[in-house]
Amino acid sequence: MSKYRHELPQLSGNRLLTDGGLETTLVFHDAMELPYFAAFTLMEEESGRDRLKRYFTRYIEVARQHGVGFVLDTPTWRANPDWAAKLGYDADRLADLNRRCVAFLVALRWQLESGRTPIVINGVIGPRGDGYQPDRLMSAIEAEAYHAAQVKCFAGTETDMISAITMNYAEEAIGIARAAGKAGMPVAISFTVETDGRLPTGQTLRDAIAMVDRETGNAPAYYMINCAHPTHFQGVLAETGDWLGRIRGLRANASSLSHAELDAATELDDGNPQELGSQYRNLLRILDKAVVLGGCCGTDHRHIEQIAGHCLAETVAA
Repeated sequence: MSKYRHELPQLSGNRLLTDGGLETTLVFHDAMELPYFAAFTLMEEESGRDRLKRYFTRYIEVARQHGVGFVLDTPTWRANPDWAAKLGYDADRLADLNRRCVAFLVALRWQLESGRTPIVINGVIGPRGDGYQPDRLMSAIEAEAYHAAQVKCFAGTETDMISAITMNYAEEAIGIARAAGKAGMPVAISFTVETDGRLPTGQTLRDAIAMVDRETGNAPAYYMINCAHPTHFQGVLAETGDWLGRIRGLRANASSLSHAELDAATELDDGNPQELGSQYRNLLRILDKAVVLGGCCGTDHRHIEQIAGHCLAETVAA
């Protein structure tokens, strides 16, 4: 039975941390082979599970040191049918791996959770296609049907919530939100943007959020921005409106490079952790409801430590 599904700590206005760039850490820092950036395959071997445990424990310890909660993500960003098929997984084996990822994190929660540091188990759903390019556009109906199996799989476990991460067009986000609603799961929608602050389709972030809310009856518990540097989207946040209050999470890249430049890069650009922490603090003056703070590509524990140091003294109204 889930612990926080019906009362997510982040909806009370309390700030929580989450991790950094799992896949880029594994590939560039740990020199691990990670075909298709699929971290869920690490669950197959004890060495992989040990690596994931070390990775997440380091971040949870930062949260414990600051006396805040933590959103603990399943390593399932690529654990959907199309990507899994490329790795030789059929539907049954894929469902089993999704469930095992949750059970693995639940065990870690039992070891590390405290009264001051609630740990929310978050089932991560990634895009059907490429995270940077909307190369296969689905209708909302198609997206709901495609992602429903993974949503239902998480709903049948101790997963507290679902997050759709690196969404690059609104229809896929709508489909996931609808599937989560039917499964009784709270869901966060996290959009990525290009250097101009717009989704890769050219849609504005404001319009994408409005579209998802309109088409789902405000189903998402909140929205996030991920896989973009603060300099890419801080300008669009100058627009006023209630839509800004729907953004409750930030998971920025360490690098200010564009998606195309990051795709072509052979070395990791880990930016400046201290500068990133300061940029987050400035963003929170605009996004005063943002409570989930973490990183994306190129970020590691150093960036999260700086984000925590710069931001956790701030207070948030529910």
